[in-house]
Amino acid sequence: MQVSKDGRSWRIGAVADVGWIAGHTAAGTSVTTAIPPIFDAYATTYQADDVTITAYERALVEDLSRYTPDQPWWLAYLDTGAHDVVFPDARRVSLYWDWPYVLVEAGPEQALTWRAGHLRHGRGSLPDLFFPADRTWLVSALWDDTWACVGGPEPLIHILERDPLTTARRVHPDEDALPPGLVRE
Repeated sequence: MQVSKDGRSWRIGAVADVGWIAGHTAAGTSVTTAIPPIFDAYATTYQADDVTITAYERALVEDLSRYTPDQPWWLAYLDTGAHDVVFPDARRVSLYWDWPYVLVEAGPEQALTWRAGHLRHGRGSLPDLFFPADRTWLVSALWDDTWACVGGPEPLIHILERDPLTTARRVHPDEDALPPGLVRE
């Protein structure tokens, strides 16, 4: 299925495009609730109080882009009925606990510009889940979390940790993913 936006045609994803995620996470409080346990390293990231949402999101996407060769990214928007899924008439794929996502093949620019506010921040634009076509990393923020979990290669996690705007903290697969100072809703 193709959809149009910004004068271009975009491919809507299917179950096969997220099969590597679906059914490969486990309920709980660890990073592997959102990210399959297939990566070399993991982290959590969130917008700190003294950083604007725009600065945080741009820093995160720039860090991911610097690490990733030029290729499409898959952007997934969770359909809660409460926030923008960008393509409301597109088919959904199910992830986690059969949550419906609109999955579209686009890129980092669209990740920063397509959405006009979402549940976690009430503002901002990032998709709820996104990853490059080569699946070298995955960023996922679950429905009611105010932070995102990241899985990827060790060097990428190190880049995120060193960036003061991303507030990234390395976590182990069996460790509670809740960042210090934040609370679960």
